[in-house]
Parts: sequence; structure tokens; C-alpha cells
Amino acid sequence: MLALPPAKINLGLNVVRKRPDGYHDIETVFYPIPLRDVLEIEEARDGAEDIQIVGMGPDDRPEDNLVYRVYSDMRSAYALPPLRIYLCKHIPTGAGLGGGSSDAAETMKLINDIFSLGLREEEMETKMRAYGADCPFFIRQKPVYAEGTGDVFSPVELTLRGLHFVLVKPRESVSTARAYGMLTPRPSVTDIRDILKGDIDTWKDRLRNDFEGPVFRMHPAIGAIKQTLYDMGAVYAQMSGSGSAVFGIFRGEPSGDERKIFRDCFTFRKELAI
Repeated sequence: MLALPPAKINLGLNVVRKRPDGYHDIETVFYPIPLRDVLEIEEARDGAEDIQIVGMGPDDRPEDNLVYRVYSDMRSAYALPPLRIYLCKHIPTGAGLGGGSSDAAETMKLINDIFSLGLREEEMETKMRAYGADCPFFIRQKPVYAEGTGDVFSPVELTLRGLHFVLVKPRESVSTARAYGMLTPRPSVTDIRDILKGDIDTWKDRLRNDFEGPVFRMHPAIGAIKQTLYDMGAVYAQMSGSGSAVFGIFRGEPSGDERKIFRDCFTFRKELAI
């Protein structure tokens, strides 16, 4: 069976408090975007397990990938036979786009379907919390308001259908731990959901990502990408998560070719359909 795990972006991101366990409570909206990996899973008829992951770094091991962890755990829990798993990575890693989490969730969904395990969406969401705070989001892949560490979801009625979208991922990587260390958590003044109900032209002055301050100070080039997206005509631009990917939302076709403007970066352009 074949699946196309999607990436996500954050629309707004408030870091509101540091928890006694050392983690942070956040407020954000997760929104799926049509940048996708390719995942194929089938039973190994010859009994020989085979895990292939294309697009990993040279020092990465398949055993360290969340796809392998989910498969290994489910194989033990449900006495599954060996599988052949092929994952082709298109979603940049270390970008705040949730690619690894999406791949993991899609692995559980495919295995559930292939072997008719009968797991409901609610059950899979609960199981996926063991692999990362945003992993449960990718079971349903619908916009949600996320609280807690990013694992407490509420439905959000939001569509960006028909708007144009440009994503830019620079070579710079961001240390999430360091970015958190430079933040001073603070209660949010306005509910992100209320901001998103307003016209998108009002988002620029009201919808913020708390990570942008420390990340842009550490990596001025990432802040420059955001400004360039505005220069290209974006009505709203923001860094996703703790970075380093930055996206712009446009009412019409962006002015200029992002592939030429951001020559050393990964870029992606699409009219949104969700």
C-alpha cells in the first residue's frame, strides 16, 4: 500500500509557560500542506525484512527513524510478519514541518489497514503520543488548535483554499533547545483562533511566532527570507515551528521566481486546496 504523508505548518505559535517537567506549554494551529513524502509498505513475501529510506543524511540509520520505531513496536504488539518499507523523503528535516512525525503516523495507519487491526483514529492518536507531541495530528490531517506540549487538540474551522503558498527552507538549521532557552514564556494576549477568524490581511500585525525573535537573532538570513516573501507580495509570512522553514501566503501568484530568488534553499510552491 502506498501513502503520501503531508507536512504541516504552524499558524501562530505562543510559548506560554515552562512546565515543572522542563517542557513548555504552547498554543498554535497545525495546518496540513501539500508537500509530501512517499511511503510504501507491503508484506515481505520471502520473509526478509527490508527498510529503505531515501533522502536521509549520510550518518543516519533507518533504525533511528520514527517509521522503523513504529513498525518495530507494532510488530511486537501484534505479531506482524516482516515488512518491506520504502520511504522517500521530500519534506526537509529540521524545518518545523513535522515530516518525521507525519511518516510515523502514516506507518501506523498503513499497517492498521494492511493487517485489518481495527484500530480507530482515537486509538491511533493515543498510541502516536509516544513518538512525539505533533505525531497524533497526522492521523486525521485536519487543522487543529494545539495546546499543552502540542498534543492537546481542538478542531478549527479554517480553510486557505485557493490561496497561493510558497515555502523556503534555508541550509541553516536551528537548535530548538537553544531557541527555547532564549525565550521568556508569557501568557498570550489574544487567542490565535480569534485572530485566524479575521481577514488574512490582519494577520501580519497580530499573528506571531514567539520563536522568530531568538531564531532571527541567531540566524539573520532566516529573518531575511520572511521579509523577502513580503517583498514578493505575501499577505502573511511566518517561520514554521522553531524553524528553519519560512512560508508565505499569497492571494495571487507571487511576483518573482522563488527558485531564483532563494538559490541555495529548498523551495516549494502550490495553490492550497484545503
